[in-house]
Amino acid sequence: MTDGQLLYVYAVTRPFTAALPVEVRALDGEPPALIEHRGLCAAVSRVPAAQFDAAPLRAHLEDLDWLAGIARNHQAVIAALATVGCPVPLRLATVCRDEDGVRRLLDSGRARFESAIERLDGRVEWGVKVYADSSAPERAEPAPELTAATGREYLRRRLGQRQTRDRSWQRAGTLSRALHADLCERAEAGRLHPPQSGRLSGASGENVLNAAYLVPRDHSDEFVAAVRDRTPQEAGVRVELTGPWAPYSFVGGADGSADGGPDSAPDGAPDVGRDVGRDGGPRRGPSEQEES
Repeated sequence: MTDGQLLYVYAVTRPFTAALPVEVRALDGEPPALIEHRGLCAAVSRVPAAQFDAAPLRAHLEDLDWLAGIARNHQAVIAALATVGCPVPLRLATVCRDEDGVRRLLDSGRARFESAIERLDGRVEWGVKVYADSSAPERAEPAPELTAATGREYLRRRLGQRQTRDRSWQRAGTLSRALHADLCERAEAGRLHPPQSGRLSGASGENVLNAAYLVPRDHSDEFVAAVRDRTPQEAGVRVELTGPWAPYSFVGGADGSADGGPDSAPDGAPDVGRDVGRDGGPRRGPSEQEES
């Protein structure tokens, strides 16, 4: 290992012989390297310790712009791995001191990695979000005398806007409950995530449903058709379908973190950062773990 560098670990999979897409690049600008060990394979790249060692990493995890860039690269590498195998994604910013540290990580989570690969092979994740997207969002209003003859008329218009937003929320909530129940019947598993902040996602409207579904790859067409059939053609409610993704939400416990990831960082792993979102952005809330 070059002085001043660590190994960033993206995912664990079975060893494979197929070529990764030529355009995939890891954080160091090179194709991800592969470390094989006792029937498992970790996809890694070199990263500077000045950014990814324990103390600087904790500071960087509060920089959403920096974190989003890392998350996009993390997701791109895992998406490439999904074209040739069944990757088990690791938490965002999982780093090890050296190749021996990577091997210890594989050994410490071997049973869970192997179980996850067996359970998830041939399956993909689809994301479904429902938004209350009022056609009359709150905004600064011109002075009442410029828009209405009286203050009463101005208040009437403001009340109408509020009622429109309330109706959008009600419709979005009703749709979300019915849609989630229906899609859970069509998928092998479903998971509800906390609503996503518009500040992080950049999406318009208020996120009411943020769900993920585990679907056999060869049943994806039917699942997508079911979502589209249930998507209303009306103002005020919007349904967003994303995927197929590697099954981020189903590799581990309730927090969506990687199955097989150590309960505490193994010897050689200085830190484990936040979970990566399926859309390449960070999930809200830290999942940092201390260096052992």
